[in-house]
Amino acid sequence: MYRIDLLRHGETELSHTLRGSTDDALTALGWQQMQHTIDQSFALGLDQPVWDMVISSSLKRCAVFAQHIAVQHALPLFINDNLQEMHFGDWEAKSTQWIYEQFPEQLAQFWQTPTQFTPPNAESMQDFHARVLMGFADLSVQLQQQHSKRALVITHGGVIKFLKCLALNQSLDDLLKMSAELGQLSSFILHDDLRLELLEAKP
Repeated sequence: MYRIDLLRHGETELSHTLRGSTDDALTALGWQQMQHTIDQSFALGLDQPVWDMVISSSLKRCAVFAQHIAVQHALPLFINDNLQEMHFGDWEAKSTQWIYEQFPEQLAQFWQTPTQFTPPNAESMQDFHARVLMGFADLSVQLQQQHSKRALVITHGGVIKFLKCLALNQSLDDLLKMSAELGQLSSFILHDDLRLELLEAKP
């Protein structure tokens, strides 16, 4: 089994919207949020290597920082397209306020039962589910090939919330109720059969 620490990207230029697969950049604050979390982790490790490798979503709000950390700490870096955020279709880069004003009933459906309502031209929850699981299957292979035991995965709120649902055996309709704060870590044990165990007390 492996220790997987998922770092959600920090604040971005479009943080007030459903960014989804829109490739916006980190703000200076967003970078600081992530760097502070990483610095705390290395301080707790007493300058010993905390992670064996870094794996990142290919979107630049994750990948640019991942490259920085990998170079800074001489860690192998792997980019994984399947760990991108859910694609929100016509709602991409739109604020929730704008969506509420234009499509209040549809937004309510999405918040309450995302497995049953997909925004126009968006990725369905089922497709998102399958894609992220493919990403973690690839991640498991990379861990084995690198003889690694602990990885830092830099990814998105939707991915982290989805994995929390799996680890806690909760319905994917509870996905939006899960926590995943900007620039913060969520830690899991990943078993060889891809079963996940959450190392936090609360969802």
